[in-house]
Amino acid sequence: MNAVNLASKKKKAEPANTKNPTAAIFNMVPSSIRQYLRQLGPEILGGLEELRLRQDRPVILSFNNRDFFINKNGGLTENPEQAYCAGEEDIQRTVQLVSGSSLYALEEELRNGYITLPGGHRVGITGKVLAEQGQVRSIKYISGFNFRVCRQVLGAADKLIKHLISFQREVHHTMIISPPRCGKTTLLRDIVRQLSNGIPHLNFPGVTVAVVDERSEIAGCYRGVPQQDVGVRTDVLDSCPKAAGMIMLLRSMSPQVIATDEIGRLEDVNALEEVFNAGVKVLTTVHGASLEEISRRPALRELLQLKVIERFVILDRSKGPGTIKHILDGKTCRSLGVV
Repeated sequence: MNAVNLASKKKKAEPANTKNPTAAIFNMVPSSIRQYLRQLGPEILGGLEELRLRQDRPVILSFNNRDFFINKNGGLTENPEQAYCAGEEDIQRTVQLVSGSSLYALEEELRNGYITLPGGHRVGITGKVLAEQGQVRSIKYISGFNFRVCRQVLGAADKLIKHLISFQREVHHTMIISPPRCGKTTLLRDIVRQLSNGIPHLNFPGVTVAVVDERSEIAGCYRGVPQQDVGVRTDVLDSCPKAAGMIMLLRSMSPQVIATDEIGRLEDVNALEEVFNAGVKVLTTVHGASLEEISRRPALRELLQLKVIERFVILDRSKGPGTIKHILDGKTCRSLGVV
């Protein structure tokens, strides 16, 4: 498939955070693969969502739910027989680049099966797991990588934000429900940014927002400093478990809003209860396709029974990542429309 055809399928809205959001990923793949990526040009790479390396199998690039292989002769192809396959040397070199030649320094992240790069990009890792008493200790004989590109889309929440603020200029407790790869973190990040900076056309002053960024995806911190724009009044607790982080921020940073990503465990719900009781507003996301689906999970069912969440935002990919399928009033479950 040539560059012109693929480029024509890109969304018109361009990411707005860096000149080249894939640059950090380029630096983490071996030169044998990097040379093919450079040939593709910014028109193609501007839409890249995932880059997958699996030992002795074709290198795959994902764009808006479509997969393409790197063609051995350059460009992209949908024919696996024409694809460049990542060899053992490619994988070993990637291990060195991702880890800075020291896997021991990344043991904690390896227990979670991923490593976060500067800019918030995340690298999923597969291989032989070393377990001890039922707990993952580390991963060795690494054989696969999934580089997930993190992009900031300034204005992603523009059409939604008015539904999340009351007539009294109070932020509604909000839950974003989304399957994987539907843009929930991108949307959450922009909500945080706008609430933190203030929204003049809604006469909304900026508020202090505290973010618990367990996977370093919301703010994309590097050495504790956010690499993404999360607003001027935002404090970030990076790489901290959500439940502990919410309580720490509640007690130490006087937030008006606390935001976190991908809740689901009972301890997360217990921490959220403390936040609610303290009068602090909550922004959070949950994996799922519908309100009905997430209500089948015991911890989330308990949260929903509190009837505290005031807005449910349901995402899908019907019109690309970040498509808002429904906005529901949390008290009545009545639809507030689609933006």
